[in-house]
Amino acid sequence: MMRVTIARRHFYIHAIEVEQAMSGVTPEPVAGASIKIGGITYPPMQVGAVVTRQDRRDFSAGEVIRAMRALGFSCETGANSNSGGI
Repeated sequence: MMRVTIARRHFYIHAIEVEQAMSGVTPEPVAGASIKIGGITYPPMQVGAVVTRQDRRDFSAGEVIRAMRALGFSCETGANSNSGGI
């Protein structure tokens, strides 16, 4: 169990609880940052909303990414998604 902070609130959760919460959730389109949970890629705001049951306006994608990384999930910030090409 790990304590993570999202939207100034502390949550004590296991990685398996995140996996269970996201199981069966259809991923929204990913445009930048992403979190891979159970082999599926989700946008951080969707993960934050499902896991914390808070309004998406209450937290940032960065908070969710930091928390999910601490729990051992693979996260991309989206910084490498811009190819800068033609």
